[in-house]
Amino acid sequence: MSGPTAAFWQAKFEAGQTPWDRHAASPQLQRWLSDGSLGAASDGHTLVVPGCGSGHDVAALASAGFSVTALDYAPAAVTATRERLSSLGLQADVQLADVLEWLPPAPLDAVYEQTCLCALHPDHWVAYAAQLHRWLRPGGRLCALFMQAPRPGAHEGRIEGPPYHCDVHAMRALFEGSRWHWPKPPYPRVPHPAGIAELAVVLTRL
Repeated sequence: MSGPTAAFWQAKFEAGQTPWDRHAASPQLQRWLSDGSLGAASDGHTLVVPGCGSGHDVAALASAGFSVTALDYAPAAVTATRERLSSLGLQADVQLADVLEWLPPAPLDAVYEQTCLCALHPDHWVAYAAQLHRWLRPGGRLCALFMQAPRPGAHEGRIEGPPYHCDVHAMRALFEGSRWHWPKPPYPRVPHPAGIAELAVVLTRL
């Protein structure tokens, strides 16, 4: 497998080397919850959080009343998410799973994608995008935070990460218009404490 493995991420969590962790839910998630981009929990909407990490966003979604499935293939991340939910008296289906192989029992209403795509080596992006399309029902939404982390080596064709830079042109090619509806730019830029940023885009599965 190209790029980071489950063992790589497990070692990061065990060592406490998680600079991507905001220690809180993303401010963009709060905005999406407020404006209805993720649907309505009262309608029984189901959603998945791939690459759930420490579970801050999972907890925010569960607190909002959503039926949430959280996925990660690092056992330490699964444990951290389960412990966070338990400490808050919240419930979600937290699974140890590889996002490139996992399938939901029924099509989902939404996917909250923040840290999974940028953590996968670009060799796996096409397969991952196909998975997201497969997971969602027609009309389902992919609420994505595309990591903006360009590095100098990109000028020489180097693939450097994680996190891997999610250039918006590459994203347009990956989530092509024949399968996804793209809203018109500009897209909100969400600063990250690590000194990078994310572009917030809500795509609709066709």
